[in-house]
Amino acid sequence: MRLGVTMFATDLAMPVQDLARAAEERGFSSLYLPEHTHIPVSRRTPPAGGQRELPEQYKRTLDPLVALSFAAAATERLRLGTGILLAAQRDPIVTAKAIATLDHLSGGRAVVGVGFGWNVEEIENHGVPYGRRREVARRNVLAMRALWRDEVASFDGFEPSWSWPKPVRHPPVYVGGGAGPTLFAHVAEYADGWMPIGGHGVKAALPALREACEKAGRPMAEVIPFGTRPTKEKLDYFAGLGVEEAVAALPSGSADEVLRFLDRYAALT
Repeated sequence: MRLGVTMFATDLAMPVQDLARAAEERGFSSLYLPEHTHIPVSRRTPPAGGQRELPEQYKRTLDPLVALSFAAAATERLRLGTGILLAAQRDPIVTAKAIATLDHLSGGRAVVGVGFGWNVEEIENHGVPYGRRREVARRNVLAMRALWRDEVASFDGFEPSWSWPKPVRHPPVYVGGGAGPTLFAHVAEYADGWMPIGGHGVKAALPALREACEKAGRPMAEVIPFGTRPTKEKLDYFAGLGVEEAVAALPSGSADEVLRFLDRYAALT
């Protein structure tokens, strides 16, 4: 069982390059960073996850790809992931170039966790109707995969084009979100795996995910429980389900606070 970590990287939290170095030194497999381009102050949309107040870290999130470039420069083996990248809110040509550059410069360590977003006004500020965000995210991911894969790439929205660098390896794409037929159809069509938040209910969802993959004529998707609070028992349980990697949540705090969590989690592996 591999164990990665995720943290809301902000201007007030432990610097990303220091976190990455500390995680690699302790044997963690990966570092994932989330994304919010901005938070409109109207706050029309209630916080996700049933929280009463939106945590301060949502307002202060660093750009994940820029931050991961600092993590890449500070490490040698750590996989560098977005968890999650809001694909509907991004230009796919520019984002494909940025991810390919990160992968090229890091020696093939980029991982792309994508999601659809929950903040209505944030999404709409990018010119995307909230009800179309899944459709737009799908199109953008497929466009990025074409740009990474093909010497002359084309897709709906851009003509046949060159785009280098190519990634060292095609970056794996994982889709985050709750279990269900719509999400599993996305995973089966254009992703390498599913990132369930926390990991609750994974066992019950596996048959539906396997069925969606079989219907699409592809191998079973990877499953990476994301943002979990790991214990030895929980990691053993995941391993028994065939899960090969989980991602532990870290506080968006000072170096001393984050290092305490890293040491606690490292003792589990």
